[in-house]
Amino acid sequence: MSAHHTNPLQRLLKPRHIAFIGGNNLEDAIRSTEAIGFAGEIWVVNPKYERIAGRRCHARIADLPAPPDAAFVAINSQLTVEAVGQLAQAGAGGAICYAAGFAEMDEAGRRLQQQLVAAAGSMPLVGPNCYGVLNYLDGAAMWPDRHGGQRVAKGVAIISQSGNVALNLTMADRSCPLAYVISVGNQAALGAGDYIEALLDDPRVSAIGMYLEGLGDVAAFSRAAARALRMGVPIVVLKVGASALGTQLTMSHTSSLAGADDMYQALFDRLGVMRAATLSHLIETLKLCATAGPAAGRRLAILTCSGGDSAMSADLAEQTGVELPPLAPAQISALRALLPDFASISNPLDYNTAIWGKPDELQRCFEIVMDSPHYDATALVLDFPKTGCGDIRSWQSAVDAMIRARQKTGRMAAVVSNMPELLPAPIREQLASHGVAALQGLSQALWAFGATASHTRRRQEELARGGFDALAVAPAPPAGPAERLLDEWQSKAELARFGLPCPPARLVSAAQAPAAAQALGFPVVAKIASDQVPHKTEAGAVKLNLHSSAEVAAAVAAIAGNVAAIPGAGDGFLIEKMVGGAVAELIIGLKRDAQFGLALVIGSGGILVELVKDSAVLLLPTTREAVRQAIASLKSWRLLQGFRGRPAGDLEAVIDAVMAVAAYAHANRDRVLEADINPLLVLPAGSGVLAVDALIRVGERT
Repeated sequence: MSAHHTNPLQRLLKPRHIAFIGGNNLEDAIRSTEAIGFAGEIWVVNPKYERIAGRRCHARIADLPAPPDAAFVAINSQLTVEAVGQLAQAGAGGAICYAAGFAEMDEAGRRLQQQLVAAAGSMPLVGPNCYGVLNYLDGAAMWPDRHGGQRVAKGVAIISQSGNVALNLTMADRSCPLAYVISVGNQAALGAGDYIEALLDDPRVSAIGMYLEGLGDVAAFSRAAARALRMGVPIVVLKVGASALGTQLTMSHTSSLAGADDMYQALFDRLGVMRAATLSHLIETLKLCATAGPAAGRRLAILTCSGGDSAMSADLAEQTGVELPPLAPAQISALRALLPDFASISNPLDYNTAIWGKPDELQRCFEIVMDSPHYDATALVLDFPKTGCGDIRSWQSAVDAMIRARQKTGRMAAVVSNMPELLPAPIREQLASHGVAALQGLSQALWAFGATASHTRRRQEELARGGFDALAVAPAPPAGPAERLLDEWQSKAELARFGLPCPPARLVSAAQAPAAAQALGFPVVAKIASDQVPHKTEAGAVKLNLHSSAEVAAAVAAIAGNVAAIPGAGDGFLIEKMVGGAVAELIIGLKRDAQFGLALVIGSGGILVELVKDSAVLLLPTTREAVRQAIASLKSWRLLQGFRGRPAGDLEAVIDAVMAVAAYAHANRDRVLEADINPLLVLPAGSGVLAVDALIRVGERT
């Protein structure tokens, strides 16, 4: 194994020699390393014992024959800091710190973890409070316990913030080829982005799976994930928890529409990262990527020999966004010639038991369905009998026929069991060896097809645009400490400079209001213009649909009375042209997050904001196509398309307005904290949009 590595972490991940530092607790780790077939040197460091696991102990790290490429440190937390410092001084390739008692505990633990990081210096450090690293490609087990994986030539990598989850994934009876399993623990020195970057340097890694509780460095993760998308290495994440991140914002509706989990989802969508709901979804999706590759699209043909399987498949396909296009006329004719008259020729196809156990007829049936440009993949639903329940030759003939059909047509194929346990390991291994995915669990399998198809589409979009580097997310620069709220007049003026359309309006005193209304033309709206009254409706500070100078004068007087008790409300009024005929009302918001930078929120606006909480989040910078897709995901999309005979909305004008807000955010990224444009009135196609209300909160230098 070469000692040259482009990434510093590679030396630790693919070591030539491993030093185990600890006591009798190293027995399992050393035996495990031997059992996996590690071909390099194994050294043990312990000053009290002559031998551990049959291997001679060195009294000190300094006594080792050479600086180890990897060291598994399994001693108490205080001694771990000392050992890591000695390893770094000796020029070791990296250390895996098994001990707990660091930042996960208390303030003293956090200080100790800082000492640990300082002791490591530039040496890669995994953990602390972690299980370690398994390399099933080269046979290196830096791991304190048993594990269930085996050597592979290529496969998927697992990065887990839970040691127990990492351990359990190695034990899963799923035939998913594991290349690496990395338990990252506290991530004191290395984050998710660092591990992804190192794994991407190994061409034997076909996909990366993650159990994630949170990201410490969103920017680094986004850079690594963007590189993975460019290289065609899919990432599947099981993200748990939704703890609040960043500044708690209270001024606007935007904050209630975009929580921490929404930010993570926006990040994953941006980077083509698939988000699994369960460990079963995670591992089946990784298996699909490793054995057959991500689906090129979401058009699936399904083969069954049961009406029940067909019905369940159809329902689950709809739930998971998988498309089931009908069979072509030529396929129908060919199948009618092969199958009995009572067969229902459709997709899903129930080929029934008339050809059950007949290899040639099965292969012909499968080929007819598979060999079509209308489908991106074909799945055979097949549950084997429980082991020991008799002859399985008829089931085996279906598997063999599927393999031959795949070989002849060259099309993507999978065999899927309804119940995970009813696809035996020998069958799974046979299928995988011929490039056919063996997926366990119908719902997980169909989700995997839909998710990988979305990933493929996202990658194709970026390949066409050539903008992978632009996908990385940068934290927003810190804003000034002096926060202030811009009133509606000021907010609209700032946004209008970037192209956001606003209704004609005048900023006037109470005495000037009637004349201003007359000049604008009735009907008009009267509002207080004050940064002390952000929620004007609740304060009785807005009056709509005023048709005369007298109504305007009365409205202004009423507003003045309603806000008289609010300190600093002022005596300025906004008289604005009343606009009608809107097709829909939207909200456009900006939210600043310490980790994710500035995010754009698009949702159903007006009174629907709190009622339906219908929104989409985009991290900045963004594109027109991303904005279009976000708008299409809203419930309001049907209104914009023309609902029940009503005119369609001006979609291009909506996108223009969103991009204007994004441009404002970019230009003011060092000061804007949050913004609300609510509602944005969407007029009929060709008539544009108008921002009826807007508020911006900024932080400025004192």
